[in-house]
Amino acid sequence: MKKIIIGLFILTIVINIFKKKEEFLIPDEALRFRVIANSNSLEDQLLKSKVKNNVETEIFKLLNEVNSYSDARTILENNTDLINEKVSQYTMNYQINIGKNYFPEKEYKGVKYEAGEYDSLVITLGSGIGNNWWCVLFPPLCMIDEQETSIEEYNYQLYISKLFQDIKY
Repeated sequence: MKKIIIGLFILTIVINIFKKKEEFLIPDEALRFRVIANSNSLEDQLLKSKVKNNVETEIFKLLNEVNSYSDARTILENNTDLINEKVSQYTMNYQINIGKNYFPEKEYKGVKYEAGEYDSLVITLGSGIGNNWWCVLFPPLCMIDEQETSIEEYNYQLYISKLFQDIKY
């Protein structure tokens, strides 16, 4: 009887280990970036992509060597004119907000991004009722996808774990 109980106990543990997907939560002191389209029309979604690509390229240059949250936040705040310039190349109907903004929950490559109010750069195009794109600028998770599009989920999770150990908050 003891063997059966021990066997069931071990089986339960093994099942729970394989069933439960490990989740990594982004720290509260992350800096996010979001672009919200005017609508879901093809034209508005293409505009969102163009604005995102243009602004993202400049932000990557600015934050390339940054290794602290406070430095990343200061650099963003000090470059609002540049961000405005990049967005206005495509539209004059937009809003930019650097501060606390709402983000919906998202899971990407086994990493859970919880819904909530986060420090971020949010660019809202027009009415802002279309689908959005977002990523984490600091730690530099946006840059992972730009640099390595074929990274495996497991390696992505390991990279993020290591990245959080190296970041100064």
